[in-house]
Amino acid sequence: MITNQLKHLQFKGRGAIADGGRKFRNTLLILAAVVAGGTAGFMAIEKMPPLDAFYMTMITISTVGFREVRELSDAGKLFTVFLIISGLVVAAYALGTITSFVLEGEFKQLLRRRTMENRIEKLKNHYLICGAGQTGRYVINQFNLKKVPFVVIEHNAERAERLAEQGNLVLLGDATTEEALLKGGITRAKGLICCLASDADNVFTVLTGRELNPNLYIVSRAINDKADIKLRKAGADKTVSPNEIGGARMASLVLHPAVVSFLDVLTHAGDLVLDLEEIEITERSPLKGLTLAEARIPELTGLIVIALSRKGEKLLFNPKSDLVLLSGDSMVVLGSEKQVESLRRIAYS
Repeated sequence: MITNQLKHLQFKGRGAIADGGRKFRNTLLILAAVVAGGTAGFMAIEKMPPLDAFYMTMITISTVGFREVRELSDAGKLFTVFLIISGLVVAAYALGTITSFVLEGEFKQLLRRRTMENRIEKLKNHYLICGAGQTGRYVINQFNLKKVPFVVIEHNAERAERLAEQGNLVLLGDATTEEALLKGGITRAKGLICCLASDADNVFTVLTGRELNPNLYIVSRAINDKADIKLRKAGADKTVSPNEIGGARMASLVLHPAVVSFLDVLTHAGDLVLDLEEIEITERSPLKGLTLAEARIPELTGLIVIALSRKGEKLLFNPKSDLVLLSGDSMVVLGSEKQVESLRRIAYS
């Protein structure tokens, strides 16, 4: 299990920022101690009233060169020398703290963390990706290619820092906790993807996520056999087994190489030619109430309508041209990104 220290939502570097904050607090405490000690010393040695003693302390440690309130005794002069040295030491310590804070990147990290938190707070209809391991990295790459808004919750400090440096929105923390999910904006999110290292963590994250946002679309990684059953009971809409998919692909490469080559055209990262996309028919869509023939999607966009998803019904492949498009239907289309964008403009205009 992840340690309790990582249950706080912070980046790597936040510890350094906290250390910088402690240095500033220590500097203020030392300065306050010097001022208090100087004031008490002048009151005891020179029998000065509190205000005069405080004034003498401030002009001494600041070395502004103003005249004394009155002639000092030998003991008072020695005490003043000690006070000047103390003030210089505190000033040097404060200067070193500020220099370290700026030059060591703590200030930059602080600004980046606050900027990132502000950006996350403004997100709506985004996705939470829990875990940035091998599976999670592929999800992140695909989301970046599609320019889909997302937030990564990762417990490994090095991974979180690396992803943040790449421009991703990242929270360092335990994705199984409500605190981390709420910090990632789960109540405003559209979907949750669980790519954690164990089925137990994935189940707990799915359960917590479903409780915090009943409308989430949740997809989870399933590692062991029958883990998908537990994940669905916990609230996952879909489960994916990397081992099962990998084995099926290896078999297909031998048995159906032409089919796999076609699928590679759809999913080849970094060289995307064609893609399968899902376009929903909204209540205000101009396509609502039209048949597929009337919508003329292939003629207007060049896309191929592969299937249609309708709530409460099975996925309908190769839908007939006389099928009427209803609000809430989702069309699965095949084509280039430019063609998909053309259909989006038609469907959502």
